[in-house]
Amino acid sequence: MLAVQGLDLTVRRGEVYGFLGPNGAGKSTTLRMLAGLSRPTAGHATVAGASPGTPQSLARLGVLIEAPAFWPYLSGRDNLRLLARYCRLPDRRVGVVLDEVEMSDRANRPVGNYSTGMKQRLGVAAALLKDPELLILDEPTSGLDPQGMAEFRELITRLGQGQRTVLLSSHLLDEVEQVCTRVGVINKGRMVAEGNLDEIRGGSRIVIRAEPAAKALAVLVELFGDRVAVGPDGAFILRVESDRTAEITQRLVSAGVGVTEVRSVERSLEDVFMELTGRESGA
Repeated sequence: MLAVQGLDLTVRRGEVYGFLGPNGAGKSTTLRMLAGLSRPTAGHATVAGASPGTPQSLARLGVLIEAPAFWPYLSGRDNLRLLARYCRLPDRRVGVVLDEVEMSDRANRPVGNYSTGMKQRLGVAAALLKDPELLILDEPTSGLDPQGMAEFRELITRLGQGQRTVLLSSHLLDEVEQVCTRVGVINKGRMVAEGNLDEIRGGSRIVIRAEPAAKALAVLVELFGDRVAVGPDGAFILRVESDRTAEITQRLVSAGVGVTEVRSVERSLEDVFMELTGRESGA
């Protein structure tokens, strides 16, 4: 069985891109291939201007996939110093990245005494050592408490400013809505939706309750055709712009329909995610 098949993924320079999908959808496999850690059986990719895993790509790429691994008896600062020397980078980069992830005041403690959140921050600092153009983060808030998640969201937002690109894999949809500019949803190894948040959510909806229902439905279908649906509770759901509520209400009232409710709603990213993957993934 193929883990990823026919996947067409485009991440633009300078954006924070959310890579979503249920467990087993192929997210981590995709990121490992982009980082050069796994070889695809077919297809091709360009990562930071070069083929995955090549020196040209790796020189411009920072990666945090799964849990970061460090020498537990060394301090966070010394761990980063060793990594910097392996990468032939000056020691001064260590202080810069520790400041960037707000770990300077805790960098001299042994990593074995770090909390999960501190280890994650140190992992991001390691990924930033080369000052990469592209930063790949795979479930960076996994295992964090609510406060740690909030702090990490702020960190990701800061990292995604300017020309740096961040590719973020996450199963926390609220997190993605807050920090990402564009998202892609993968299911069973295939891309099922991609776009900015408004495009993915499909824009706003207008919900209307009116009587008599048959006459109201006839008026709405005449106006909007197949953009009208009837919800399980009998409400009418219109896939139209929210600024048309006054026009719709006037048309219904003019037709002798009593309108009891008109409101604009937006589908959440969770609603869309479940529509695209929930039934098939068993979520």
